[in-house]
Amino acid sequence: MCITLESDYAVRIIGVLAADGGRLDAKTLSEQTGVTLRFSLKILRKLVSAGIVRSYKGMQGGYELAKDPSQITLYDAVCAIEGEYHINRCHEDDFICTRTEKKLCRYRPVFEEVSRTIADRLSACTFADMKE
Repeated sequence: MCITLESDYAVRIIGVLAADGGRLDAKTLSEQTGVTLRFSLKILRKLVSAGIVRSYKGMQGGYELAKDPSQITLYDAVCAIEGEYHINRCHEDDFICTRTEKKLCRYRPVFEEVSRTIADRLSACTFADMKE
């Protein structure tokens, strides 16, 4: 089980911005993360929309973190790309389980606990913690 490649790349992009501490253009971010420019731009749009990154247009344009790295968690990065993270689709509000007539199946509590543990652990790690 893995987070999506897009989330992995988002973590890389935020990590580079956190380490640099300034404004970088998309091409530089792409080169430093090993993510194609086109995919970097797609991810950056989502990070801007989530309020994690700010974008600037023009000659001195580029991208920078919208918050201090100590205020951005790994969970924030994953959620900006994937939405709220669950290991199983049965935790989504609109999901209807076809395996049981009961409201909850016997597996759901275990999946909820694992999802909560992952969310708690990712929420405890900020990009300030991840600086080398």
